Amino acid sequence: MEVLAIVDPANRPGGDELIPRAQSGDFAAFEDLYHLHLKKVYAICLRMTADPSRAEEMTQVTFVRAWEKLGLFRAEGNFGGWLGKLAVNVVLADQRAAGRRRRRESGAEDVIPFPRAEADEVGSALDLEQAIAALPPRARHVFVLHDVEGYRHDEIARMLNVAPGTSKAQLHRARKLLREALKR
Repeated sequence: MEVLAIVDPANRPGGDELIPRAQSGDFAAFEDLYHLHLKKVYAICLRMTADPSRAEEMTQVTFVRAWEKLGLFRAEGNFGGWLGKLAVNVVLADQRAAGRRRRRESGAEDVIPFPRAEADEVGSALDLEQAIAALPPRARHVFVLHDVEGYRHDEIARMLNVAPGTSKAQLHRARKLLREALKR
């Protein structure tokens, strides 16, 4: 009796051999790429949105866009990096669209206050993920892109449509707010 070994795609070394197959329309190869990169893409989306259900949705949108744009990926590039940038762009586009909807509906500026801890949470320790999630959106985006994902300020500036100096200022603000939050 022959035993078939089921190989979890997450245990494969890199999946580089999957990319040309997926680009030629092999959905099974793309599904393997999905499983290889799912955790990283979800982590980026979660840190950018600070909302698990929104992050799940943005992760799925990212992979749909990746399937649609797979032909644009160059074989000599880093697929994980390309996918990460795609995830960042998907989240930012979604947040810009949500901001436009809110402004149209309310006629007000898009201001999101810094969330305060509730009475029963005041005594509990605040971990880093909670502190990052509590950052104002722009500061959180720059912090995640720079300190977590490793983008340079000029790259972040292009992604967020801001000046590199604004990116640096937002990073400084994010770090200061994180230090304050973690001291509590």
